Amino acid sequence: MKAALLPDRGVVKVAGDAARKFLDGLVTSDVDKVTPGTPRFAALLTPQGKILFDFIIVEAPAEDGGGFFLDCPRALAASLVERLNFYKLRAKVIAEDLSEVLGVLAVWDGSGTTEYGLTYPDPRLPALGQRCMLPPHLAGEAAEELDADLVEPARYEAHRIALGVPRGGLDFVYGDAYPHETDMDQLAGVDFDKGCYVGQEVVSRVEHRGSGRTRIVPIEYESFAPEAGVPVTAGETQLGTIGSSAAGHGLARLRLDRVEEALAAGRPLVAGGIAIRIVRPSWAKFAWPGEAKAAE
Repeated sequence: MKAALLPDRGVVKVAGDAARKFLDGLVTSDVDKVTPGTPRFAALLTPQGKILFDFIIVEAPAEDGGGFFLDCPRALAASLVERLNFYKLRAKVIAEDLSEVLGVLAVWDGSGTTEYGLTYPDPRLPALGQRCMLPPHLAGEAAEELDADLVEPARYEAHRIALGVPRGGLDFVYGDAYPHETDMDQLAGVDFDKGCYVGQEVVSRVEHRGSGRTRIVPIEYESFAPEAGVPVTAGETQLGTIGSSAAGHGLARLRLDRVEEALAAGRPLVAGGIAIRIVRPSWAKFAWPGEAKAAE
């Protein structure tokens, strides 16, 4: 089992009598389904349906003081608090950035428990393992109690990339991508049966019309990795751009209809002069280029 303290992650606390209802009216997942030990992956969108912030919503047990803790990008934590306060109005809710005192430890290739922090499964994908919110200086003690090897964050990044799970800021730009494009609908980040939330109409329209043509998908390459941000092309046609990569695996944001045309014509996919190939992840249920229909 391995563990890594993730320097890019921050923590925002949302507490108060109306906290659950408040969050549920804003985010893409059903907060009524969040319980201690059962977190949800979610996003706060623009009214036009694009992702401003994504995070994992965790509820603390009542005996530990309760409240909701958002495992979010640290660089966006202060802006997330500001946006939550913008929507708060008269709701009995307090939002605060705790990123200076709490961090996030990722644990994978096994499972366990520790008394050093708030432990929860990653709701996006079982293979991503567990996470633990804790004071960063206790990461070593927590890893030891979990019987996990404390490794560099790059090891976790390689694990995430190999699983094909996008990361905001690297694989897409916040404020410029829809949930379907970042695979949130595939990774338990959107509840299509819940009530209204900011941007819901756009997300529902994409889902029911099947109109999402752009997706972040896993790729593989040999030898050197293509640089992040370089275009992916097939002949003279641009298909998208490269995101994060590590150890022969990567992610790319691609127009899948153009990829399908390229594959049908026998045109190879290239990024920065490097040949790449798309690889269907086990969790993907959307129509895959070259296949007749979506997986059941």
